[in-house]
Amino acid sequence: MDSFRIQGGKRLAGTIQIEGSKNATLPLMAAALCTDGEITLRNVPCLSDITNMARLLRELGVDIEGDCGTVKMRVVDHNRVHARYDIVKTMRASICTLGPLVARRRRAVISMPGGCAFGSRPIDLHLRGMEALGAKIDLEDGDIIVTAPEGLKGTTIFLGGPSGSTVLGTANIMCAAALAKGRTIIECAACEPEVVDLAVLLNKMGARIQGAGGPRLVIDGVESLGSADHTVIPDRIVAGTYAVAAAITNGDVFLEEFPYDGMLAAIDRFNQIGVHIEMISGQDDPMHAKVRVTSERTLKPTTITTQPHPGFPTDLQAQFMTLLCLANGNSIITEKIYPERFMHVAELSRMGAKISREGPTCVVAGGTPLRGAPVMASDLRASASLVLAGLMAEGVTEVSRIYHLDRGYTKMEEQLNALGASIERVKEATHTPAGELIPVALEA
Repeated sequence: MDSFRIQGGKRLAGTIQIEGSKNATLPLMAAALCTDGEITLRNVPCLSDITNMARLLRELGVDIEGDCGTVKMRVVDHNRVHARYDIVKTMRASICTLGPLVARRRRAVISMPGGCAFGSRPIDLHLRGMEALGAKIDLEDGDIIVTAPEGLKGTTIFLGGPSGSTVLGTANIMCAAALAKGRTIIECAACEPEVVDLAVLLNKMGARIQGAGGPRLVIDGVESLGSADHTVIPDRIVAGTYAVAAAITNGDVFLEEFPYDGMLAAIDRFNQIGVHIEMISGQDDPMHAKVRVTSERTLKPTTITTQPHPGFPTDLQAQFMTLLCLANGNSIITEKIYPERFMHVAELSRMGAKISREGPTCVVAGGTPLRGAPVMASDLRASASLVLAGLMAEGVTEVSRIYHLDRGYTKMEEQLNALGASIERVKEATHTPAGELIPVALEA
């Protein structure tokens, strides 16, 4: 198991190109199940979640060429419908195969999904949507069994839940409705850029989807979908993370392929804090901009409430909490999407952060320098926040369990080191049979 050893206090400067979006790529890959034609995806990031999704799709009868960059997919076996637990448990996005499987093969057997452990994230909205389209739902031995022997039929579906719309649920129902008979209207659909990207691909394949990017989708079902070639949008969470890295080190960093138009809520908070996101190019295509990130010498506190898009993204909450440890005053962060998503708070406190929590709200008392310490990553974005803390902390920070990071950031240490950071990826010590520790050499 790898860990990071970070020497703090290094100012970052230089240029990074933002990789393709993980959260967009996974549903895009699952959409290959909707067609017999070849689906070509470009700008696919090199991540463990992508590898796991490819493994799952191969088990579901998809021939896949390429691991990242350019990936080509084509269905070669329509008889496989079981998404097994040992793959599904590694990532929540595996549930995205549900809608395509039922729409195309009229049956899906999917284990309850896994992923980051920061509170309950039920899939009842996915199942409610499938039932509305005419599918039958059963649960057997931990597997969700969804069948539609007569095919799916269009209807009107409300997908709102206690925390707002559901991104993966919208993706699932959108794929299913694209091949259903008649018209489907999805009310309270997720508006995230990743949902828009999936709609763009499906329309290239021959689907008839209107309204993507808004809360009401109108989908007229078609008999079949065909081949398509599609470039994945840049990852807005990676972009936000690296913007925080620049700000937290008082750096001067250029970010290329910056999805400016998908990050307006985060950019608004950056402005409030004293971090400047200057668009250098991309005014005609703001999802593929080049920006310069700089910050004021004294950062200001702010108030953040996570919300469904276009509100502030929950996936940047932990990173901004680390940034606000530098602000001169008290900041308030309220988590409305996943109220238990604060597993990074205890680890930041080990480094000297002054954070108090009451239910879904944290108060960050900024202005106290952080100090390096051994900390443990608990989920993907919490891991990123601890790396960011290590960049600005005095001394050395060791972040263990960084396999979480490898799910969502392509070689983060190499990207940050290219800007001037000092991060080593190390193998954690192992034990001899007698229990004696043996250090393991650094990776090349």
